[in-house]
Amino acid sequence: MSNIRNIRDKMPDSEKITINLGYVDLGRIDLLVQEGFYSNRSDFIRTAIRNQIGSHVEAVSKSIERHTMELGLRDYSVADLESIKDAGEMLHVKVVGLARIASDVTSDLALATIGSITVLGALQASPEIKKALADRIQ
Repeated sequence: MSNIRNIRDKMPDSEKITINLGYVDLGRIDLLVQEGFYSNRSDFIRTAIRNQIGSHVEAVSKSIERHTMELGLRDYSVADLESIKDAGEMLHVKVVGLARIASDVTSDLALATIGSITVLGALQASPEIKKALADRIQ
């Protein structure tokens, strides 16, 4: 039975956003979906966003480098934070994408090791961690 994992325990791999569109644009999207160019509205919107991001790939890369940010998924475990604490250092999280702080990280450990958090994308952490680090999250 230890191999069984509740599906609800899985962390989401995307973030839901809400956008407002005019009726004409929405109708055009629905027409493209109806004609089979896209499987649904979300497929169209994701494709449009990726194409737009792709048209700015050089500017994004330079900005990430200039701000010394990590791109993608970055997990912070208890072991990661304990080694930072043992080294007497403070962590300054800078991520473009998803930053996750493990669920077993305590508020005390986070406060002792995380000096600041800047995430362009999403931060996944327990409510307790987010509350403890509220003044350090930008």
